[in-house]
Amino acid sequence: MTGVPIGVAFAVPDPWGAELEGWRASFGDLQAGSIPAHVTLLPPITVDRELLDDVEAHLGRVAAAARPFDVHLRGTGTFRPVSPVVFVAVASGISDCEALQAAVRSGLLARELDFPYHPHVTVAHDVADDVLDHAYAALTDFSARFTVTELVLYVHGAGAWSPRRTFPLLG
Repeated sequence: MTGVPIGVAFAVPDPWGAELEGWRASFGDLQAGSIPAHVTLLPPITVDRELLDDVEAHLGRVAAAARPFDVHLRGTGTFRPVSPVVFVAVASGISDCEALQAAVRSGLLARELDFPYHPHVTVAHDVADDVLDHAYAALTDFSARFTVTELVLYVHGAGAWSPRRTFPLLG
């Protein structure tokens, strides 16, 4: 059996996704080019390659039962001093994010989290404190509204996270 690193999220659509990815790169975040702008539903885990079909079936059931929902990203936050991260905050749609991530993290994807779930979009991670300060200030007025219509199964390979499959929210 070989392991495959996976994660589940919903993407931030363009033009905001591309804008946030550009900001992340401008802050010198080394992961900027390998991680699309997203809100995490299942943090990275490694699953046996043989289980990928079962993972997809599970995510298909979760998505079929979940309805599309609106999200408003607004302003910045940070996880400092616990973690060197600056993020754009989810200002509305939080309860929908929480319900969707709980459904994703059930069944064969049941996992305990290291920290309580907090939906957000990372814009700077593992960079110098002054850069984190700059990122926090630069995106204070950021705002984007969109409807989440699908979740995405990402796989990690060749140094980047790539979508493997999308699952439309049909509930």
